[in-house]
Amino acid sequence: MSRSALVENVMAMLEDAGFLVSDRCAIRPKSFDIAARRGEDVLLLKILGNIDAFDAQTGGEMRRLGTYLNATPIVIGLRTRDEELKPGVVYFRHGVPVLSPDTAMDLFVEEVPPLIYAAPGGLYVNIDSEILADVREDRDWSLGRLAKELGVSRRTVSKYEDGMDASVEVAAELEDLFDAPLTSPVSVLEGAEEVRDDEPTPDDPDVAPEDEPIVTVFTRIGFEVHPTDRAPFKSVNESDDEHGQVLAGHSAFTETAEKRARIMSSVGEVTRTRSVYVVDELRRESVEGTALIEKEEMENIEDAIDLRDLIMERGEDREEVA
Repeated sequence: MSRSALVENVMAMLEDAGFLVSDRCAIRPKSFDIAARRGEDVLLLKILGNIDAFDAQTGGEMRRLGTYLNATPIVIGLRTRDEELKPGVVYFRHGVPVLSPDTAMDLFVEEVPPLIYAAPGGLYVNIDSEILADVREDRDWSLGRLAKELGVSRRTVSKYEDGMDASVEVAAELEDLFDAPLTSPVSVLEGAEEVRDDEPTPDDPDVAPEDEPIVTVFTRIGFEVHPTDRAPFKSVNESDDEHGQVLAGHSAFTETAEKRARIMSSVGEVTRTRSVYVVDELRRESVEGTALIEKEEMENIEDAIDLRDLIMERGEDREEVA
């Protein structure tokens, strides 16, 4: 299957599952392909045939964007260089959960979360430690007795009851011994950090010199600026008050800039953020809801209210779409 066909299939699957799905980010470089929202669940998705192409720089940016936009970064892929991704298993690359299309279908359409995750050494499951302790005590088995049945040490059994996860083989043996379900799902949307790669999210990239005047304006009027490296926008700008978040881009108004502005509007609709594109020369006022502002005009903005009013006035066509 081509990557384009895979992206289209994933977008159709998410729409069938009730998600609002953004336009595809058909620009390079790009840290994610689409954004999607269902209720309060927001996803930033990278879709790949071979997940070995997913590098640390892209993973770091997706994790940063997930933090700023309150979204879960996810990779959906078919295979690694060595094998096909197994259904029902959550993998992790550079701190981002990775699912096969079948696993994503189960999670988002059938609402059946995966039970297994891959980690160094094999496949593991979350053991419900309280249930394990209860069924062992109901059976009147000591830790030593259970350890003997499993062929492990008493200390290992104690760790299972303290919350340590078990291999798939051990979990299956435990459920056979007690004839009871003992595993709990891997929470991909919430709490996946409990089993993901233990690596810190890298700091924001440096601001490009040509963008420094725009960053200065956002900072002066009270926004916290988070530069991006591979997103369709140059920065995510956050305000603690009612002005919320603004996605910002900056360049001459070219065909590529127009495409970026259109994608920003689509992503902003999903993430519930406004978007603004600063251009060197103003030829029109908006692109599908992304407000266009001339650079000199931007530098003369005095406060966040002025910026908000200008964005809402010029980006009002998105209100009609919404």
